[in-house]
Amino acid sequence: MISFTTDYGLSDGFVAACHGVLARLAPTARVIDITHLIPPGDVRRGAAVLAQTAPSLPVGVHLAVVDPGVGTARRAVALSTRDGSILVGPDNGLLLPAAEALGGVAVAVHLTNAEWFAPKVSATFHGRDIFAPVAARLATGSSLREAGPEIADLLSLPPSYVEQAPGRLTAAIQTIDHFGNVQLAAPAELLPPLPESVRVNGVPAVHATTFGDAEPDSLVVFADSAGFVAVAVNGGNAAARLALTAESRVTIMY
Repeated sequence: MISFTTDYGLSDGFVAACHGVLARLAPTARVIDITHLIPPGDVRRGAAVLAQTAPSLPVGVHLAVVDPGVGTARRAVALSTRDGSILVGPDNGLLLPAAEALGGVAVAVHLTNAEWFAPKVSATFHGRDIFAPVAARLATGSSLREAGPEIADLLSLPPSYVEQAPGRLTAAIQTIDHFGNVQLAAPAELLPPLPESVRVNGVPAVHATTFGDAEPDSLVVFADSAGFVAVAVNGGNAAARLALTAESRVTIMY
């Protein structure tokens, strides 16, 4: 199994080119597309989506490319995890949350074995010319240690903003999904038992278990399926209702 996550979008041929490399080098591998609609260059969003999805997939190779530093001095890396999976992508913090979700990093290597790359490597398309060929070789049984030297100084993302005070929780946004549901960077266990009535950025909301526990078109605060604090509108779009973007912070008053 090879999972595939990028910010390449669906209107160009980038995803198909990478699929072609995987099909040529690992023709029997099953490729599962997680998403190719990560906002362009949004490493934090890509890391969150990959980390929350990978544990539901079979043990295999996870290929992820959200790489605004492509062609620069940033390293190309591959990591094995304690559950037996391997992650392949740029060393920009994208892979580490998923590695932690899969039991932690066992071995990490800097991808330097040019024999595993495309014959000609573009400075701007490492997904096709480095990461996909490496993922295919690892999926077909090649040893991680043949890919390059072991490293121990992987880059991690800065912690997301989360602040608690009496009666208040403020957190950065981790993801906004297709429905406009807003996942905060705060784990659900940070919220104490809440009263039914709370306020989100000053707007009345209810604390409940699921969307339908709120009145139609009303705000609801709940613990989402990934274990984070989330805000939704029953039958509507919470991000639009609260005029939120990926850079916003959300304050829940209780």
